[in-house]
Amino acid sequence: MSISNSELPRKAGRAKQAGAILATAKVAGNLALASSVTIALLVGIVFSLVAATIFIVDSSNPALGFGLAALFTIAFNAIVFFISPWIMDLVQGWLYHTRWVKIEEIERLSPESAHTIQRICSLKKIKQPRIGIIDDNNPTAFTYGALPDSARIVVSAGLFKYLDDDEAATVYAHELGHIVHWDFAVMTVASTLVQITYLLYITIHEIGKKVNDERAENAAAIAAFIAYVFYIVGTYLLLYLSRTREYFADCFAAEQTGNPNALSRALVKIAYGIIQETGKSKEPSRLMQGTRAIGIYDAKAAATTGTAYQITSSPEQIGRLFLWDLFNPWGWWMELNSTHPLTGKRVRALSNYAEQLGLEMEFDMGRVAAEGKLLDKKRLYGTFYQDVLLYGAEFIAIVIGLAIGAFLFGRGLRGVQAFFAIPLVLLGGVMLFKRSIMYPSSQNAPASDVITLMSDAYASPLRGQPVQLEGTLIGRGDAGYIFGSDIMLQDKSGLMYLLYASRWGPLGNFFFGMKRVQGLIGSETKVKGWFRRGVASWMDLELLSTANGNKVSSHPAFWGLLWSIVFLAGGTLLFFAK
Repeated sequence: MSISNSELPRKAGRAKQAGAILATAKVAGNLALASSVTIALLVGIVFSLVAATIFIVDSSNPALGFGLAALFTIAFNAIVFFISPWIMDLVQGWLYHTRWVKIEEIERLSPESAHTIQRICSLKKIKQPRIGIIDDNNPTAFTYGALPDSARIVVSAGLFKYLDDDEAATVYAHELGHIVHWDFAVMTVASTLVQITYLLYITIHEIGKKVNDERAENAAAIAAFIAYVFYIVGTYLLLYLSRTREYFADCFAAEQTGNPNALSRALVKIAYGIIQETGKSKEPSRLMQGTRAIGIYDAKAAATTGTAYQITSSPEQIGRLFLWDLFNPWGWWMELNSTHPLTGKRVRALSNYAEQLGLEMEFDMGRVAAEGKLLDKKRLYGTFYQDVLLYGAEFIAIVIGLAIGAFLFGRGLRGVQAFFAIPLVLLGGVMLFKRSIMYPSSQNAPASDVITLMSDAYASPLRGQPVQLEGTLIGRGDAGYIFGSDIMLQDKSGLMYLLYASRWGPLGNFFFGMKRVQGLIGSETKVKGWFRRGVASWMDLELLSTANGNKVSSHPAFWGLLWSIVFLAGGTLLFFAK
């Protein structure tokens, strides 16, 4: 779809100069403090567990075993830390066909990105990272390495296709923020400490088996339980630290480019997949000339020669995108288990930086907050509590089934088989019911588009919405991964991740990704399936039909349905067996 320049959304501006220091206290705290406190807490956890182990140990062997295991863990992580960049290089080359390019190629694709990389590296006195490009139109960017001088930044071709020059530059600045802040090293130290807490749990558990003193055995059992709790706590501290460092990489990008609004737009395009095609000019832009020159971008795929992509021209629709992140209780729960903050919260922080710089904000978060207050809280939280129970329904069914079976067996009402049969029957029944909620009938699935689906503040990761979309398959779901079975769809309003599920399980997914996906990319298609909203949004694919007659069937509910039937049949036969 092409629109005139007069219909283009007006973009909020940028600071006249880069390098301003921005306050982040209200958003993410202090980076050094967050890192220090997290690592100190993890060190304290490890120290307390080691002390508990020493007091309980009746023999020197368990302690020696733990010491050796801890030293091995530290040594192994240290070795992997320093050689990981070269291991990842091999993985990137083999599985993703990543091309390593010079800064001149980035300059042809995005002049401001090249300038940003060179300026920040010079300013922060770090070696220019090795730069890679994955030839896939699914937009993505990431960095890896050990120390700042061994870092790599990899992006997909889609980053240059969908993002404007200034937006791509802020993405590079964000990745450079991770490098400048030594995020690789900090996260490696923190994750090593978490691994040691798990080693302590194993060690104390083994000690409990070997001691002959009942008191020491009970103490070991308690200490092992505490160690495992600390391991879980440590895991969540690690996730918290990761999210905090993402906020500060955003802040770094805003400071170094003076353009928090461009990063907000980039996040909406990449994380939400909200883009709209527009003809900017009759002549190819410098960006498009660069991409065509190196064979990344096919000009024939564009509606006009100077095709570029903007965020939709409707501010109200964009505001609704943030409602799920900021007000849906699933957002809080899923962020807790994620390495990245929710996009809506990152955009809110970037809006704060824009305000500090005296800029007009790209997105009116005040309007979003006002609209959030009008949401039906009963519907929002009522569905959430029901879904939480559904998530754990299998476990609940087994526990209740065992309790009923034990009761019947204890009263002599049924044989011992009831103890096993009833949990199986309940498990099978619950699985059938859960699948009816997750995959309701798609027979009359309505046609929709990406931005409409993403604007639903009540969407759930569990309750699938039957829907049909129409668009172009632009790349793999995991950009460039040669065995990836998932695909990225672009419709008139944005991008949607299509999750494929073979009837033959992971092996079928592997062969589909290896043999068929590449041939589907670039096809015009209609798809049907179930939309879900989480930290990332996706559609469980049921049927894909291309304009040239190819059809792909996907079976996301197949194995759950099969096992539910097996459990129901097996439990019933066992219950009535003589």
